[in-house]
Amino acid sequence: MKRNIKKVTVLGSGIMGSRIASHFANIGIEVLLLDIAPKELNEEEIKKGLTLDSVAVKNRIVNAALQSTLKANPSPIYKKSFSSRIRTGNFTDNMKEIASSDWILEAVIENIDIKKSVFTEVEKYRKQGTLITSNTSGIPIHLMAEGRSDDFKKHFCGTHFFNPPRYLRLLEIIPTADTDQEVISFLENYGDVFLGKSTVICKDTPAFIANRIGVYSIMSLLHLVDKMGLTVDEIDKLTGPILGRPKSATFRTTDVVGLDTMVKVANDVYDRCPNDEAREAFRLPAFVQKMVEQKWFGDKTNQGFYKKVKNATGKSEILTLDLKTFEYVPKSKVKFATLDQTKTIDNFKDRIKVLLQGKIKQVNFIVNLFVHYSPTFLTVFRKQPKNFIR
Repeated sequence: MKRNIKKVTVLGSGIMGSRIASHFANIGIEVLLLDIAPKELNEEEIKKGLTLDSVAVKNRIVNAALQSTLKANPSPIYKKSFSSRIRTGNFTDNMKEIASSDWILEAVIENIDIKKSVFTEVEKYRKQGTLITSNTSGIPIHLMAEGRSDDFKKHFCGTHFFNPPRYLRLLEIIPTADTDQEVISFLENYGDVFLGKSTVICKDTPAFIANRIGVYSIMSLLHLVDKMGLTVDEIDKLTGPILGRPKSATFRTTDVVGLDTMVKVANDVYDRCPNDEAREAFRLPAFVQKMVEQKWFGDKTNQGFYKKVKNATGKSEILTLDLKTFEYVPKSKVKFATLDQTKTIDNFKDRIKVLLQGKIKQVNFIVNLFVHYSPTFLTVFRKQPKNFIR
């Protein structure tokens, strides 16, 4: 079957849905972005005399989400005018319009019951042969397909984009046993040629590939932070460009992606992998559990490991969460003498040698973070002090 993607519907306008919609708009695709209609009026709508039947009210959630996304930095949209390719609507009034879409991409909340209820509605209006995929961080793809028609199952799989989708190149494609090979091949090629992605075919296993590795890595680090009493500022200084990683390092990246997303993946792996030798790494540290209870998920809740506020002079200021007191404090300037020495060292192996000559606290952290995972690091470390925490 020869496919031509001209119109895409994205179901769910949250952080991922609206950003995925923006990325399709970047490549010239017409996008229909849908979300739920509010169940009650807000104060502003009441003052204006609007009702729940008003289009402005019904599309409030999706419009607010899209506008918030378009203001994000770095921008998810290549050119402001491209946003005109995105049309918004709601599940109540506009679901029937998916019949004209070539690809329906679901990106609603990470709850299998909600996702399955959305797919029930999709089957009422989707035309046969249309691609239908789910952007999920780890919910089993085959479970979402239960109860669906044969044509739905044949054209259904997971397409896991990473946040922010305009900039992160990985695209995981997760087929089920029922997914047609033509669909898999098409999505693999489309992701590579049109979306600019590095597409990877994954098995339908807990957290797939990237999150199984990535969340394991960050959860191991979080346990280490808890154990060694390090601060948020110290960790982001030690796990950013100095280790060949982005400036957002660990905690800023978590705020952007959403702590709730990371926690859901971690809990899912912990629950579904009882015999995994690294299972305990996915258990939430106490400070993470407390943040979940407080709903401090990062950018989506306006506070996480960092919080942006207005200071006494009215200027914006970034505060850092103190993991001991759970209060937000001014960012501290982290200074390790060896960090400055590494700025001009491009070779990672040589940079690690210098880092290992630093303060014992710094050395302990770096050794614990990498000693079990990197043969190169082990080679460098052999002649270094052995007084580190295991």
